[in-house]
Amino acid sequence: MKKTLLLLSLIAAPALAGEGKWTPQQVLELDPAWLRAQGLQIPPKKLWDPQRGTGLLAGAVNVGGCTGAFISASGLVITNHHCAFGIIQEHSSPKRDLITDGYLASKREDELPGKGARVQVPRSFKDVTKDVLAAVPAGADDLARYKAIELKQKELVAECEKRPATRCQVATFDGGLNYTLVDAVELADVRLVYAPPRSVGEYGGEEDNWMWPRHTGDFAIIRAYTAPDGTSAPYSDKNVPYKAEFFFPLATEGVKPNDFVMVLGYPGRTYRALLADEMASRQSQVYPRIRDVYGEAIRILEAEGEKDAAGKIAVASQLKSLHNVYKNAGGQLEGLKRGHIVEKQHTAENAVTEWAKKGGAKWADALKAREELLALQGETTKLFEREFLLGSATRLARGPALAATVARLAAEHAKPDLERRPEFMDRELPRLKDRLEREQKNLFLAADKRLLLAFVKRAQALGPNERIAAVDAHFGKTFSEKDVAAKIDAMYAGTKVLTLDERMKMAGETVAQLTARKDPLLAFGLDLAKELDALDDIEDRRDGATLRLRPEWRKAVLAHAGKPVAPDANSTLRVTFAKVQGYSPRDGAIYTPQTTLSGMLAKHTGEEPFDVPEKVSKVAEAKRFGTWMDPRLKDVPVDFLADADTTGGNSGSPTVNGKGQLVGVNFDRVWENVANDFGYNPDVARNVNVDVRYILWMLDQVEDADALLRELGVRKGPPMVRETR
Repeated sequence: MKKTLLLLSLIAAPALAGEGKWTPQQVLELDPAWLRAQGLQIPPKKLWDPQRGTGLLAGAVNVGGCTGAFISASGLVITNHHCAFGIIQEHSSPKRDLITDGYLASKREDELPGKGARVQVPRSFKDVTKDVLAAVPAGADDLARYKAIELKQKELVAECEKRPATRCQVATFDGGLNYTLVDAVELADVRLVYAPPRSVGEYGGEEDNWMWPRHTGDFAIIRAYTAPDGTSAPYSDKNVPYKAEFFFPLATEGVKPNDFVMVLGYPGRTYRALLADEMASRQSQVYPRIRDVYGEAIRILEAEGEKDAAGKIAVASQLKSLHNVYKNAGGQLEGLKRGHIVEKQHTAENAVTEWAKKGGAKWADALKAREELLALQGETTKLFEREFLLGSATRLARGPALAATVARLAAEHAKPDLERRPEFMDRELPRLKDRLEREQKNLFLAADKRLLLAFVKRAQALGPNERIAAVDAHFGKTFSEKDVAAKIDAMYAGTKVLTLDERMKMAGETVAQLTARKDPLLAFGLDLAKELDALDDIEDRRDGATLRLRPEWRKAVLAHAGKPVAPDANSTLRVTFAKVQGYSPRDGAIYTPQTTLSGMLAKHTGEEPFDVPEKVSKVAEAKRFGTWMDPRLKDVPVDFLADADTTGGNSGSPTVNGKGQLVGVNFDRVWENVANDFGYNPDVARNVNVDVRYILWMLDQVEDADALLRELGVRKGPPMVRETR
């Protein structure tokens, strides 16, 4: 049945514009004639060879929540500036502010290692649906179902990772209709090669974020290294650049309107398979609460950061992340309303329901599953406020997050490895310890204490059936700013959680040893960890129910569709096919698909967020375009739009032409397209890309990055003599 349904969703594809985040396996089942008509000039089998389990798509790599792409055989990876921000911040200080000034390694010895940075290169995909579903005992309740599936996933991953330097996951598709074992090589030595100044990489700041027209150079170049024998190894000065089998040569001619492009990457999560009522809950509860809670956190971090130069650097990474989530939530709300997405989903859902009713007993399980999913959503809605706030306790204030992490680590390590929460298994320890160490760079106590104060205030305002016991025990049940602030000051003054050496010791201790420390912040973390564990149990039971119900409903949806249906994004490798084109955001307005250096200079005010660095403006104003001018635009293109089907996780995705050459780097979507996560709208579905010619112009005309340009195959001949400018 599963194979029949999959084939139903993959029969010869009609013209779907850019809709669909296709898996490597699905690409081979799409109609080759359709792909050629769209503009693909290489055989689909060059994209992915199922016999080898690899292909050109493997040139797109996972760089930890973002995507990157090999652009040379010697391990060079291009990604977004904001995706490499952690490495940039790690090596920045008030005296050497790489965040502001940017960085160029003039030779390989100068490339800067990133603590905990990883590059994962995909190797194979295997359908393990039968294995996973067979692991569920007959008559299992929802919690037992979830635990059985999770255990089987862990076992499959453990077997897969017996090979060295291997990173595996079992990805869930269509809510549990299919499971795939994803196998990747993990490279542990990653170094910064080039980052533009922040006012290039973030030009326009939050004002332009998710907007068009855009003039942002959101790109950076890193390099992956291996041991001399080609195996993955941690940082060492003896390591050598990774030899990439698949990489994307740079298309120096760039793109023009209506050109075919592909965006490859690891899109995080979309929600198109949700029921309308589930979407409505995100609209009425999740996104408004994100705007509320994260908005307050942003104001606190900005205010405290302005008081201290080192503090401003410390909070920069967290602030950048919060801003992105905050503005995204606003875009989701506007898009859901503007596109009437919930209403459209109700209509589509009702159409499937009526069709299924006509099928009689064949679809009875699907109809029953839908009703149970609706009931489950109703129960979840009632508990939302407490659960959202409790979850935010470890996302905002660093102190409680670190304390709860070491507490949960101790509790989980008292269990056998396969019985632990996935994030605390032995395979995760290197990452976890890297994070515990790296967080020292992000600590700014003045801001952190204010974030905790805000959290406690919200927790103490919860109703009698929504209490967070850890807060009540350590701060009381009613809010007094003076009293709570004094308790927080005493807690931070008396803790060693925020001392790096002591925190790393704690990471190896038992719960009894941690308790015996009598550390006030750690004591709060230990109590908070118990409630987080209990919340995880509740969510596991819900997930077990969803894994039982969603597949039944999805069978009906897929059968009713009768056309290609790509599964929701789940952080696995996908490709979307698109065209370079503009759009109309509203009545009377038409946006062209390209922006230029002239447009960037026109925005320049000399103040953030529109402050073009002098070394950039000087060259741009002199119209020293080099060979990177677009003859049609008579200017250097900066960014361009396409109608690719992207979402979070596609940050840093390579945008390539029909020959498999890099023409740009994806970094954003337009404001009108943020709610694309719930449904693709071809009228406004546009992703934003840095044009490869702007990247090359920066490296060539601004930075004189001679060695790097030679390695990229862009500059030939003897080493260039730098001109005095």
